[in-house]
Amino acid sequence: MGPRTMTGLLMTAFLYAQGTPPVQFKGKPPAEAATALLERGEQMAGKGSWERIAIAAVHYEGGDKAKGEAMLNAVLNGKPEWSDYERIGRLYADLGEWDKARPLFDKAMALKRKAALYAEAGAWYYLNGDKAKGEALFEQALAIEADDPWAHAMAAAAYLGKKPRYW
Repeated sequence: MGPRTMTGLLMTAFLYAQGTPPVQFKGKPPAEAATALLERGEQMAGKGSWERIAIAAVHYEGGDKAKGEAMLNAVLNGKPEWSDYERIGRLYADLGEWDKARPLFDKAMALKRKAALYAEAGAWYYLNGDKAKGEALFEQALAIEADDPWAHAMAAAAYLGKKPRYW
């Protein structure tokens, strides 16, 4: 038995000893593998909102919108931070669900004055047809921090018809 095999066996034994069986996904059909990974991801996410948002996003985008939305609502119904509103708003906006995204960006901006956040929200407003609101948010973003490269990139992306991104 080679050292890699022995290490794998030791890790598996350790995980079982901790009461945490390793995820079994190799060789399974894609949907079954994804389910196994998401179940394990949910366990590991615990109360971490960013982690739960990530798992929820995969459920939502992967076709189980009800499960994803339930997880997102659980984050929002807990004690969300401004960044939770931003991340969930970003997910909805990216999926073309601006009516769900808009109030989340507005809530995030009400809680946090951050140039990149204002520029990102502005880009989504701009891309969804409210150019005046988008440009007003770009101005506010640069008033918050004139030298924020993220704010500049996100505003520029909107003018080019592209989604804002953190690269």
